Amino acid sequence: MTLKEYIRLETSGWKWYEVLYLAACTLAILIPSLISGDSAMAVVSATCGAISVVLTGKGKLGTYIFGGIQCALYAIISYKATYYGETALNVLYLLPLEVVGFMQWKKNMNSSNAEVVKRQMTWEQRGLWAATLAIGTFVLGIILKHFNDAMPFMDAFTTVGTMIAFVLTVKRYSENWWIWIAINVATVIMWLGNVIEGGENASIATLLMWSVYLVNSVIMMIRWQREAARNA
Repeated sequence: MTLKEYIRLETSGWKWYEVLYLAACTLAILIPSLISGDSAMAVVSATCGAISVVLTGKGKLGTYIFGGIQCALYAIISYKATYYGETALNVLYLLPLEVVGFMQWKKNMNSSNAEVVKRQMTWEQRGLWAATLAIGTFVLGIILKHFNDAMPFMDAFTTVGTMIAFVLTVKRYSENWWIWIAINVATVIMWLGNVIEGGENASIATLLMWSVYLVNSVIMMIRWQREAARNA
C-alpha cells in the first residue's frame, strides 16, 4: 500500500457529522489540557489517544498509527505515576500489538467504505473471555500489591481488560466495546483520584482522555453491534 493510497482510504467514507465528532473529541482534550498547563507529553498522548479511539470506532487503519504514539507516551506517564501495570501493558503488549492490528485489519477491509469488517462472538466465546478477565485480574492484582502499586486491583483490571479488549478489537469482534466501557469507567476513577490528590504526576489531560474514551466506547459499541449483526 502506497502512502497516497493509504491517505485516500483513511479520508474516504466520512460523513460530515463524523468529522465534527472527531474534531470535538480532540478539542475536548486539547483545549482544557493546554489551559491547565499539563506537560507537552501528556497533551500529545491524550490527543493521539482521542483520535485513535474515534478511528477505531470508524474502523480505519489510522487507529494503529495514532494508537502507537499514544501507547509509548502513556507508558512514560504511567511509570511516573507508579501505575506499573499500565506501564508494562503498554510497553510489552500494546505497542507490538499495534503493528499486528494494522496488518490484520489491512487484510479485512470493506472495499465499499474503506472500513474494517465487524463480526460477533458466540456465547461460548463470551463466557471464556469473561472468565479469563476475572482470573487474570485477581492474579495480577496480588502481584501488583506485592510491588506497592498505587491501586493494585483497579490497575490489574484495567491491565488485563485492556489486553483482552485489544485482542478482540484486532480480531474485529464487536464485543470488544463492552470491555472497553468497563475499563474506561475504572480508569477514569483511577485518574480522577490521581488528580484530586494533586500530586506532581497528576494529569488533567490523561483524565480527559479517558473520559472521552468512555463516551466514545458507548457510542461505538452501539455502532459495531449493529454492523456486526448486519454482516452476520
